[in-house]
Amino acid sequence: MNTSTRLGVLSLLMLVTAGFLVATTRAEPVAMREPLTTCPLQLSDWKGERAPDFDEATLALLGVDDYINRVYLDSRKRPIGLYVGYYGSQRAGDTIHSPLNCLPGAGWSPISFSRVPISVDAGPATPRDIIVNRYVIEKGLDRQLVLYWYQSHGRVVASEYWGKFYMVVDAIRTNRTDGAMVRIIAPIVISEGDAERQAVSFARVLYPLLGRFLPS
Repeated sequence: MNTSTRLGVLSLLMLVTAGFLVATTRAEPVAMREPLTTCPLQLSDWKGERAPDFDEATLALLGVDDYINRVYLDSRKRPIGLYVGYYGSQRAGDTIHSPLNCLPGAGWSPISFSRVPISVDAGPATPRDIIVNRYVIEKGLDRQLVLYWYQSHGRVVASEYWGKFYMVVDAIRTNRTDGAMVRIIAPIVISEGDAERQAVSFARVLYPLLGRFLPS
């Protein structure tokens, strides 16, 4: 499916979704279990610090109800960027933004895309594989590896299209449209493989904690 076809399908899907959500009974936004700001700054061997807060214009564009924007360093002082944005309701036009809509505006160009499985701990003795998006982006001589996924009600989805589909299904079944987007960025210094191992390692540490904050 080429880019114009994908955009056409997505636009149609979003139009149908918007019409449905307006037509259905409006639900109150679903509050988080705990504020994202309480996410620990120490995650295993990773030590975090707050990145600059977004300005009001960016927050208005994103429409998030809660978010964190941080940088974590591993024991070798290698950085990982973490962003989690949560939407208590997506009925009023505040829908989850794909990083692909934001990164080009910041000067980054995507140069490769794939999806990768990550084995994570979903609870006591219950490992599972999640499928996430993997992008390599560049700006000048700098390159970064990006992992991101959409998460709602304990479900992890890589595809933006399937994310919209499940949002409609959840609105019908449970009258809920809450959800989150999780993004991890690792600078590519040695190789793509090294950056991917670093990002995947961080994702495995982070994932079990997300249930503390995101409603199931």
